[in-house]
Amino acid sequence: MSYRTTENLKALISAQGKILDVFETSGYLHVAPEILQPAEVFLDQSGEEMRQRTYVFTDHRGTELCLRPDVTIPACRIYLKRCPEADQQARYCYAGPAFRFHHGGEDEGRPREFEQAGVELLMHEDDEAAEAEVLSLGINAIKAVGVGDFAIKFGDLSLFASLIDGFDMPDRWRVRLKHQFWRHEALDDLLKQLSGEKLISSARFDDALISSLRQTELSAAVDLVDAHLAENDIPVAGGRSVEDITQRLLDHIADIDATPLSRNIIDTIKAYLKINDNPHNALRQIAAIAEQAKLDISAALGAFERRLELFKDQGVALDQAKFSAEFGRNLEYYTGFVFQLEMPGSGVTGQLAGGGRYDNLLTGLGAPRPVPAVGCAIHLERLLQAVSARLS
Repeated sequence: MSYRTTENLKALISAQGKILDVFETSGYLHVAPEILQPAEVFLDQSGEEMRQRTYVFTDHRGTELCLRPDVTIPACRIYLKRCPEADQQARYCYAGPAFRFHHGGEDEGRPREFEQAGVELLMHEDDEAAEAEVLSLGINAIKAVGVGDFAIKFGDLSLFASLIDGFDMPDRWRVRLKHQFWRHEALDDLLKQLSGEKLISSARFDDALISSLRQTELSAAVDLVDAHLAENDIPVAGGRSVEDITQRLLDHIADIDATPLSRNIIDTIKAYLKINDNPHNALRQIAAIAEQAKLDISAALGAFERRLELFKDQGVALDQAKFSAEFGRNLEYYTGFVFQLEMPGSGVTGQLAGGGRYDNLLTGLGAPRPVPAVGCAIHLERLLQAVSARLS
């Protein structure tokens, strides 16, 4: 099914031009990343949801490729090609097609092929200033096309991480809680397990093996697991090694034997995740939760407060904004501040633009050092739908 009529194409080209003019006037270099990309980098870096929506194929030489599902990773690959030492600041902008599979089928607001325009700000060492710059650019770009009545949604993964890091718990639990942040049902289920409210199941593991692994050192445990797999003719699948399987079993045993998280910790995490208010009220609520729990997250709160001040300096109307503590977008390479520009009440098709901070992505792509990075992407088809709705 195609929605690319001549009229729509003209509107898309016009919108691209207006958006790119905003970006280029602000000092962003127009780049044109390749549409065909190595599949591995997207499958490794984008997260579970995006993996399920990426078009992947193998060429005649056996190389696994994909149609880019977004343009952030391809733009970052251009940066590393031009700056392999990752030691220079760069401002890139782009406009072009991206491709995503939709399990419920495509429609006008969710086409398989859609136009995306955006910016990437790399190696800017003032985090909050970079975030304010990118957010204001995204706002100015959609206004240039004709949308003025929209809402802003904020989130901050670094705040959640600071909260989790402040509690007394095994490091493996911190990793798991942060990993499940994007999956609300899975996160709630994990909290129930770690609190002892829900029994940690051993149904998929052999009881005798688990019993023999208790109080066993890693090297001896690997031998036991290897022997168990061989005796029961169980293949090692999914790219896992025997060492990986053993560590997973040992972690599972440690979880069963560990002291559950206290009710206070669980209640504090849940109280934080329920916050959904204007940014200034949310800041006060988070500070109160941290104080009550005796957690020092002052650095993250200070960054939050400074970010709001810089947003105001950039002309961002915070009366149109809300902070949602559980909001993280659906790309798992984000590491801190995230945002979305949306038409309230319009669901997924009302999500016009979004972005945020992704400081770990470039090292995952091969950068020799950490690269602070912030970006914003605009969905042009949805943007034009919003313009049409406003004019009708």
